[in-house]
Amino acid sequence: MTSIKIRKMHANDIEQIMKIESVSYGEFFWPFESFISEIRSEFGNYFAAENEKGDIIGYAGFWLIFDEAHITTIAVHPKYRRQGLGEKLLQEMIETGYEKNAKWFTLEVRASNIAAQNMYYKYNFKSLGLRRKYYQDNDEDALIMWTENIWSSSFKDEFKKMKKGTNAAKNH
Repeated sequence: MTSIKIRKMHANDIEQIMKIESVSYGEFFWPFESFISEIRSEFGNYFAAENEKGDIIGYAGFWLIFDEAHITTIAVHPKYRRQGLGEKLLQEMIETGYEKNAKWFTLEVRASNIAAQNMYYKYNFKSLGLRRKYYQDNDEDALIMWTENIWSSSFKDEFKKMKKGTNAAKNH
């Protein structure tokens, strides 16, 4: 993957984000106004990934309420999938979690989205429950995934290794 910059999401990014959102989530995607609300919220932490041309090619975000970081969205433009960008966005969220003193990360993921689940498992998320018929488009179940305390030495050490491995692979 070429030079990718991950930065804080801005309102002027949302037009490009909406194109990825609709392709990624079908008819049940977030409306433009939801993104505006999310980036303005005191709880919201949202990021955009842009290529060297300045095009938005992925985005992610989480709410931080007290010490719990709840990942609300992560999506990558179909042209850039399976190249490690989702992983880089996840790393950015975890790094921000450290900066903001989060203790845990949690999320829901489609039961059928094995690629995403494998990425989360790689980063030591555990499946700790099921939300039945969570997704409106097809009543699909969602796995509820959690990390252990991100400040534990086992999580921190593994995260550092994963991040170093991703960066080493990028430089080859």
